[in-house]
Amino acid sequence: MAERRAFSVAVYARTGGAGGRVLVISHRRLETWLPVGGELALGETPLEAARRELREETGLEGRFSVLRGACEGVPPGFLGYEEHLAGEKGLHMNFVFVADVPDGAAVTPNHEFSDYRWVDGRELTELPSPTNVREFGHLALAAEAARG
Repeated sequence: MAERRAFSVAVYARTGGAGGRVLVISHRRLETWLPVGGELALGETPLEAARRELREETGLEGRFSVLRGACEGVPPGFLGYEEHLAGEKGLHMNFVFVADVPDGAAVTPNHEFSDYRWVDGRELTELPSPTNVREFGHLALAAEAARG
């Protein structure tokens, strides 16, 4: 039987722009610190899924800006792509985004996480989470919007 494959998104909500803080959640089922995210719904683009997941999981609305150095046609806020095995869910082909949210924006947690934190680069480095979560978190903290 073929291994299940799913497209997913991860969203680093960020306050304070480049060099600020990113939001991480303590995922109940996976028992680790992660950015918000999830699988794409049928017919959804990765950017649409990123906006939806951010809103559904936290109540936040983010600004997804075209990032400095992005190629033409790359969705706003797109940081990169990675693949990881997700247990029985199979291979997750994951689009990673950064979205700026207003300082002091209230997080409204959903049922998927038990706690959340806004972390800076130092705290992110020390976070007990998968390496790719910390690496993309640092990219999110460093990403700058393109000037138009």
